[in-house]
Amino acid sequence: MKITDVKIKKLSSDGRRPSRVKGVASVTFDGQFVVHNIKIVEGRGKIFISMPSRRVGDQNKDIAHPITSEFRKELEEAILSHYNSI
Repeated sequence: MKITDVKIKKLSSDGRRPSRVKGVASVTFDGQFVVHNIKIVEGRGKIFISMPSRRVGDQNKDIAHPITSEFRKELEEAILSHYNSI
């Protein structure tokens, strides 16, 4: 599966307290399948991605997520590279 498009919406804090969520990404795969609402999060001096999730009881469960660590790394690098370029 190939990443064919990455779109980023940067978010700004409202000034009252800084938000950990710095942006939201939509990623298209093979020009045919898209995953929206991948969060770009800043935590402990590092920026990382958080997959879309839904609240189930008292937990958040991922709606979609990479199966392998290699693909997760590829996805994270593509999103953060695009985020850092805008």
